[in-house]
Amino acid sequence: MRIVMFCHSLISDWNHGNAHFLRGLVTALQNEGHQVDVFEPEDSWSVRNLVEEYGTGPVDGFHRAYPNLTSTRFNEAALDLDQVLENADLVLVHEWNSHSLVARLGEHRAYHRGYRLLFHDTHHRSVTAPGDLSAYRLENYDGVLAFGESISERYRANGWGKRVWTFHEAADITRFYPHPQPPLEGHLVWIGNWGDDERAEELREFLIEPVQTLGLRARIHGVRYPAHALACLREAGIEYAGWIPNYEVPAEFARFRFTVHVPRRPYAAALRGIPTIRVFEALACGIPLLSAPWDDSEHLFTPGEDFLFAYSGEEMKTLMQSLLRDHALAATLSQHGLKTIRARHTCGHRARQLMEICEQLEMHTGALSTH
Repeated sequence: MRIVMFCHSLISDWNHGNAHFLRGLVTALQNEGHQVDVFEPEDSWSVRNLVEEYGTGPVDGFHRAYPNLTSTRFNEAALDLDQVLENADLVLVHEWNSHSLVARLGEHRAYHRGYRLLFHDTHHRSVTAPGDLSAYRLENYDGVLAFGESISERYRANGWGKRVWTFHEAADITRFYPHPQPPLEGHLVWIGNWGDDERAEELREFLIEPVQTLGLRARIHGVRYPAHALACLREAGIEYAGWIPNYEVPAEFARFRFTVHVPRRPYAAALRGIPTIRVFEALACGIPLLSAPWDDSEHLFTPGEDFLFAYSGEEMKTLMQSLLRDHALAATLSQHGLKTIRARHTCGHRARQLMEICEQLEMHTGALSTH
């Protein structure tokens, strides 16, 4: 098939975790023999911030790391949809696109029956900003891919899509796999952005204070850390190492004994069953994982075997100590988590699920279209 994807950015993962899964999904679809053409706006805030902070080197680094992934950067006002969508079989529109582009694509679909059009939601705005989400005009879309059943339920309840499928993120195991272990550089590495203080309390309870109390050697990567957050890290003796390209994360995981997952408050409080992409990626790399509470309502994993839940800061400290003392426990978690990812949660699994959805939409999923 010829698949056309509109996303915020494939090039940059600066504060843009959706790029992780989209890169993996495009790679998996290409490996299945499909042609995938990706379009991203020329003024995307993720690329702009990345270049402003680090120059053009990271963009060049992306192209070296992913020589088979390319995207066309477009000016929306000059975008010719007739030309871009000629001979398309499937069009995927990520939810970080503008309302106007989402509407234009829907209008185009209304008068062109040769392809199917799907909206792809991988964010918490259906709960935290429902007005913004409901402003998308999806009446001419063939359906919605939502990255958790709790989000799918909201689409169905609000009548935001004709058909809705739950389509979780997953690990790109062409990149995320256990790396040979170099000399260890510390006990704990955490990779995540500070954001808008929506999980500041949780980060202090489940990450910063346990590290400080136990005297662990810890490193944090991420962006959007305000001055008060950086001061908190310094006081706890935690190294702040800034942004890291996502494709370098597996090698970074290999330098540390374990990592933790601290979900943002909307996911922990309102969006059951949705882990972030970091959970899939960490388990795919075989690094032992400890997690602050979230509700695995869809049974994606087996808590206690794939990773360990800590329900309080004190329990997190105890589990950290257990992992450091008990090498057998760490090895068992590593092996079980890796096995679960490879059995159920790779981008290859999601690419095949997407083909099953296409078949439900009465599409031919083999050779490229000739219409």
